[in-house]
Amino acid sequence: MGTIKTLNKWANAHTYYPLDLLRVALGVFLFMKGIDFMSNLQQMEEVIKPFENMPGGMLILHYVAPAHFVGGFLIVVGLLTRWAVIAQLPILIGAILVNFLGEMNATNLILASVVFLICLFFVFYGSGKHSADYYLKMQK
Repeated sequence: MGTIKTLNKWANAHTYYPLDLLRVALGVFLFMKGIDFMSNLQQMEEVIKPFENMPGGMLILHYVAPAHFVGGFLIVVGLLTRWAVIAQLPILIGAILVNFLGEMNATNLILASVVFLICLFFVFYGSGKHSADYYLKMQK
């Protein structure tokens, strides 16, 4: 717990608007992906086809779209950012694996890898100074 407080203090002292914009852009991207998956079920089924025969294949279908939708919104406003980003990590690992288990698509692989790395950054950095988490913490 002390390590997280130390990381939060460092992040709040070294906060920059470009990092906040990056967090908001990540959240908007994930939110839009969630909407895209909800509105285009055929695309979603095609994406998870390599995981079809694995146990819990239907669970994946019902986890990905809502996790992107809700997680993206939480990341945009900076509320529970670390938890929202951690919820995205299994999906992004799956998105990277889909390229190796199914048909290789370099664009999707690069996009999933970049988003995964950005999410890893925000797991450690947190939501920053310009977020709902910081505002609620200052209300105490």
